[in-house]
Amino acid sequence: MKINYIILFTTLGLFFSSCTDTENKSDAYGNFEATEIVVSAQSNGELLQFNVQEGDVLAKGVSIGLIDTTDLYLKKKLLEQQKLTISSQLASINSEIEVQRQQLENNKVNQARIKKMYKQGAATKKQLDDINGLVDLNEKMIDAVVSKKQNVLDQINGVGIQVEQIEELITKCLIRNPSNGAVMVKYSEQGELAVMGKPLYKLADIKNIKLKAYISGAQLPDVKLGDEVEVLYDKNKTENATTRGKVVWISSTAEFTPKTIQTKEERVNLVYAIKVLVKNDGSLKIGMPGELNFIK
Repeated sequence: MKINYIILFTTLGLFFSSCTDTENKSDAYGNFEATEIVVSAQSNGELLQFNVQEGDVLAKGVSIGLIDTTDLYLKKKLLEQQKLTISSQLASINSEIEVQRQQLENNKVNQARIKKMYKQGAATKKQLDDINGLVDLNEKMIDAVVSKKQNVLDQINGVGIQVEQIEELITKCLIRNPSNGAVMVKYSEQGELAVMGKPLYKLADIKNIKLKAYISGAQLPDVKLGDEVEVLYDKNKTENATTRGKVVWISSTAEFTPKTIQTKEERVNLVYAIKVLVKNDGSLKIGMPGELNFIK
């Protein structure tokens, strides 16, 4: 009889323990991650200043470094001198145009007089042809000088565009932080040679962190973008802290459950990845495990 009671209580204990484990089990599991940006040099030269340390929290647009601009500055001065030299041709060209226009006016006056005299028989056909030829020549010479002037103006504009390009490169020598975030890795040091495209540091947005978790195909129909969910993470060895998050991404492709998730049997199941955006007060760290429950 005692043996039967022992078996009964043992069975009930296992039953309630199983129920408790099922009730405490979260709907999905994963790890926290952050959007990371690798900030690279946009110009070439010595890194004269670079005020960044790993762990620094930087605001968007703050100036954090400077690449040497000496070569670019000298190129700009050379281009500006070229622009002045080319521009100096305009004065003589404008004078030449005025001279040709004045000659054209004078020849047109003579042309009108000779045409009248020719009608009266006081001028020859050759005189009329000569004055007509002079008027045509003046007009063509004016067109040629105007074309020459336009060519000079095009050269000036071309040099101006080169100056603007140099100024843009000089602006890019001033290193500005592109986004709010924390410095995760520092790749370069002050005094090193910066090359266009060379990574300087890695930045991560730790204020808006994401929990990448995995759900089963059976759970998928109940999850929609924008849904609010309960997020759990380790508060200490025995307790979880909770917060709220919003579903911002759902994978359209199924994959096998990552090996870090659940038991061996569950790891062979096909699942869908989702990402939940969580406002981080500093408690959440990149790579930290997390859980979530759907709010019904």
